[in-house]
Amino acid sequence: MTAAPYLERSLLRAGMRVVVAVSGGADSVGLLRALGQAAPEMGLALSVAHLHHGIRGAEADADEQFVTELADRLGLPLNRRRVNAPTTAKTEKKTLEEAARHLRYAWFRELLAQGRADAVATAHTLDDQAETVLHRLIRGAWTEGLGGIHPVVACPGGAVLRPFLKTSRAEILAWLRVTGQPWREDASNQDPAFTRSRIRHELLPQLAEFNPRIAEQLARLATIARDEESWWDTELSRLLPQLALPGRPVRGGGRAVSTQPGEGSVGLELSRVRALAPALRRRVLRAAALQLGCALNFGQTERLMAMCEADGSRRQQLTGEVRAARSARELRLVREAPRGADAESALTYELPIPGEVSALGLTLRARLRRGTREAEPVPAAILRTPRPGDRVRLRYSRAARSLKDVFSRLGDGTDAEARKTWPVLEWQGRIVWMKGAVLEPEAETPFDVEIAADQ
Repeated sequence: MTAAPYLERSLLRAGMRVVVAVSGGADSVGLLRALGQAAPEMGLALSVAHLHHGIRGAEADADEQFVTELADRLGLPLNRRRVNAPTTAKTEKKTLEEAARHLRYAWFRELLAQGRADAVATAHTLDDQAETVLHRLIRGAWTEGLGGIHPVVACPGGAVLRPFLKTSRAEILAWLRVTGQPWREDASNQDPAFTRSRIRHELLPQLAEFNPRIAEQLARLATIARDEESWWDTELSRLLPQLALPGRPVRGGGRAVSTQPGEGSVGLELSRVRALAPALRRRVLRAAALQLGCALNFGQTERLMAMCEADGSRRQQLTGEVRAARSARELRLVREAPRGADAESALTYELPIPGEVSALGLTLRARLRRGTREAEPVPAAILRTPRPGDRVRLRYSRAARSLKDVFSRLGDGTDAEARKTWPVLEWQGRIVWMKGAVLEPEAETPFDVEIAADQ
């Protein structure tokens, strides 16, 4: 029998019940056949799972029929389910790709939680890993993002495994051709509207001209990044309780912690934070903010890094809810919940990207820029009313300005009552659009905002 592509057998154990997720494509068919070849020797009990997403019409029906016949020919139990990803995307305000992935993994977790399997095996390959790392690098990921696709994802009742993560797509295709095993092709994999497709068919081939083994190199980078993150997680869990203290200091010693829902604060002693190496200091600041539910981007983190220095700013508004203040002894991060009249007027509406929302007297539409739409969704934006501490950067201005200053420039129609419900759009902790104002464009923002119609 022809040798199958490389399987990471260390992820498997004798007697394991493995559900193989099979779409009908070459990678998943190759994984099923490779595991089928290894199963008698390893003592694996295999079954097949196929999810019809309610997308691609007759083509998806043909995929389902192909997988059904393949499972029957191999004598394997088949788990099938049909869902409606377009409806889910609409009702839950997700992108189609996000909804499909959510439904798929929810089903996998259900199979594990029901005790129908010990693991679900998916056919992510070395090429998928390279594409993921490269895409996240392009989008400005931190090192945890460069870890890419993890070989094992723990779930209640079992785990999702990726035994092909060190195996190239070319190896799988060559083996399928030699063995005469057909597979199905998904036309959307060639669609240049998807970022991953363009990375696969345009960018990676260009990089391969500089290094023919670029995919392997990017996959190695992912392994290194995951190991680095694992070490940092352990180190931070040891150090953070000593460095990030909840609440605020009170006279006579001790600290006071807010019991107000949605509020909280963390203090870091400046002398200790300044003594840390920059790499550790940056991670401590990010981890401290995360305790308040604030995931800092690079710019926000660097602002906090500067605040730790003696000549840095003494106050910063990081997001609409989270601010930073430096005293003589400590740097405090504070999250405050709106109260009283502010709470009543603090209206928020989620704007999926891409997507549309009608609220606050207008309709806003967010359109992804070319080359950004793909299976990994862009986080939603928030259409909301102003909050204390909000700041924006006007086009051609040197620094961010308070909304009070901006309102004074806008003139008529921005009285106190109007300002309470004046629409602004926040994305990833930054105001990226404001009614009536022209803001400096954010290079990191992958979408454009349109006013579709005034109501």
